[in-house]
Amino acid sequence: MREMDLPFQNVVSPWREMWSWETLWSVRNQTQKSLAELFRAAAFPSEVLDRAKSEQLFGILELEIVVEEFLRAIRETFSVCVRNTFHYPVRLRDVTYPVELFYYRGDIGLLESRCVSIVGSRECTEAGKRRARRLARELSKNDYTIVSGLAAGIDTAAMTAAIETGGRTIGVIGTPITRVFPKENADLQESVATDHLLVSHVPFHRYAHDYWKNRRLYFPQRNETMAALSLATVIIEASETSGTHSQARACMQAGRKLFILNSCFERDGIKWPHLYEEQGAIRVRDIDDVLTALKDSKDVGSRLEVAEDGAA
Repeated sequence: MREMDLPFQNVVSPWREMWSWETLWSVRNQTQKSLAELFRAAAFPSEVLDRAKSEQLFGILELEIVVEEFLRAIRETFSVCVRNTFHYPVRLRDVTYPVELFYYRGDIGLLESRCVSIVGSRECTEAGKRRARRLARELSKNDYTIVSGLAAGIDTAAMTAAIETGGRTIGVIGTPITRVFPKENADLQESVATDHLLVSHVPFHRYAHDYWKNRRLYFPQRNETMAALSLATVIIEASETSGTHSQARACMQAGRKLFILNSCFERDGIKWPHLYEEQGAIRVRDIDDVLTALKDSKDVGSRLEVAEDGAA
């Protein structure tokens, strides 16, 4: 990716915004929450970075140089979507700490389609995989785009079934757009990126230099993004401590429908489905329960955010 010098005002440079975003993320102890606070009075990452430089915050001048050198060494191909540009989905603003910029490969127009997340445990049962595949096939046949996280287990089953059915799928990953996790999903991830849409909010430089345990924090953030992009989330199978709960919470906070398969309620010692049902989650005994509720639901609003200042 290279910056272009264009003779137009109010034109967003993907390179400059990416460089600014990555620099801000690389500030010591930066979090999604603290970063969101920096954007309260700014439209673009470059504006936040310019303010930080003018106020000599964070040792930002030195950090900016280091990050630029790192980014220019990246050879993989990908695209950048920035808030206040045409392709940025307004739906992302419905979570508490939304991302201002994300990376993608594939058809970003899929964000305009009717999206439903199918999620669940990595270490799932065979019955769970069958349910995920069946639901993904039926939703695909009814013109819904399947959103999932490309993890092992339920995610893989749902996304593979959608592709095999001739449907659409969006993979939202918890690693940089140029990395694959788990490794056994390399072919699936490439298929999603080539023929569908692959999305990542994870910053390259911060991820590469972060302590390995801290990298786990990107997955709950990934789940929040999935919840915001989708009309609804369907939980196929999950334990009491599953990371799926972060998506369930984000889904309900964002005003999206949350579906939980009845089989989750029937597992011994499991309490979480009942707690979410008390908060408004829908128990699913048949696929028609999902289809009917989705047909009766209103859309979550305008899909794309268009900048008023002419940015594109």
